[in-house]
Amino acid sequence: MKFMRVGEPGAEIPVALTQDGRHLDLRSLTADIDGAFLSADGPLLVKEAVEAGRLPDIDIAGLRVGAPIARPGVVLCIGMNYAAHAAETESPPPAHPVMFYKAPNTVVGPNDEVLLPRGATKTDWEVELAVVIGHRARYTESPAEALRHVAGYAVSNDVSERALQLEVSGGQWSKGKSCETFNPLGPWLVTPDEIADPQNLRLRSWVNTEPRQDSSTQDMIFSVATLIHELSQVTVLEPGDLINTGTPEGVAVSGKFPYLAEGDVMELEIEGLGGQRQKVVRA
Repeated sequence: MKFMRVGEPGAEIPVALTQDGRHLDLRSLTADIDGAFLSADGPLLVKEAVEAGRLPDIDIAGLRVGAPIARPGVVLCIGMNYAAHAAETESPPPAHPVMFYKAPNTVVGPNDEVLLPRGATKTDWEVELAVVIGHRARYTESPAEALRHVAGYAVSNDVSERALQLEVSGGQWSKGKSCETFNPLGPWLVTPDEIADPQNLRLRSWVNTEPRQDSSTQDMIFSVATLIHELSQVTVLEPGDLINTGTPEGVAVSGKFPYLAEGDVMELEIEGLGGQRQKVVRA
């Protein structure tokens, strides 16, 4: 099952996208796609309603596509989680997951504009596999057990202002990650039953139609299961929380490409999870 939210910011309508391409209105079952919906086995209730033919179709033509989940409680990010990306930044592969936070209000729709912060000179793109938690994860016993807490997967753009992240950070990364609009998400939240293996997904990005990133989640240093397991040992993951699992090589901080400028267009996609497109404008 694929879930999405359509409509203006703050007034999105919850929608299910079926395998045969129908868009179904979920407002008879839930007001939103959020932690409460996920923790109450909302996806299973939707599946049962679809099979029973109880949900009406909805025409989403012309409607804005919002982030597929309502504002998460936290956005947890993992740094340096692709071997080739660590190499391109001349950093050794980490022995343990590098964890940092983004402000939850950075999450916007997959095709919303991305705002360059005032004075920004080193804004970068990062295609990432996003994981949404469906059930509370606290001290999980193993990576295999941890994976059962996943509600679904999505495409995420972990936009970063590298000067804020690395040059005036004060020793941590969140300052360069938490600017407004810095986490386009979606278009869909795809349930685990539609993703055979989260460690075998192709990720790609482009800037102004020129290729930037082209990799696979096979290059992850820490798998999705391992990340959730290890994160659950140091923090409690709640339903609706978002985890950005790291970006592959091909970003501007590598020195191979220019940083983003006003008017640039980013495009990102992950196999099975859809694509997104953002225009860069000045805040």
